[in-house]
Amino acid sequence: MARQNRICFPGAAYHITARGNNKNTIFHDGRDYHMYLEYVKETNNRSPFLLHSYCLMPNHLHLQIETPQESISKIMKLIQMRYAMYFNKRYSLVGHVFQERFGSKLILNASYFMTVNRYIHLNPVKANIVKKPEDYKWSSYTTYITPNKNPLVTTSKTLSYFTNSNIQLYKD
Repeated sequence: MARQNRICFPGAAYHITARGNNKNTIFHDGRDYHMYLEYVKETNNRSPFLLHSYCLMPNHLHLQIETPQESISKIMKLIQMRYAMYFNKRYSLVGHVFQERFGSKLILNASYFMTVNRYIHLNPVKANIVKKPEDYKWSSYTTYITPNKNPLVTTSKTLSYFTNSNIQLYKD
């Protein structure tokens, strides 16, 4: 049976998920995390999109992406394919790195947009990896609460939902 096409239109926002094949680890060390983010950056330079939040967990990942022009399928194919090639070469493996194709849930309103953002940033806390989201290095959370901005992440839309972009309200 053929897969259904993903819903795609300019300005669409998505909660993207991908898991390691057989729930295996896809990020073993800092180099792996850095490479994935580098592929996100390079893909963004080729096919621009807005990355509102991300969290890279040892065996899965979450991205909150808005696509001004390109289809989410094209964007994710570029990122995932390049990372899989890097991963297999680095660890002398063959075959699938990711389980199935990536998941994508369309974000259709501000309430769900914020729910996804919060869910992504709290993922390492709920997994008992850290006590506070700011303690997890491989998430975009600190981009929202510190003056050291990550150019990969677009915070303006998320912070626009808070009066005067009040960071304390975001933390709460």
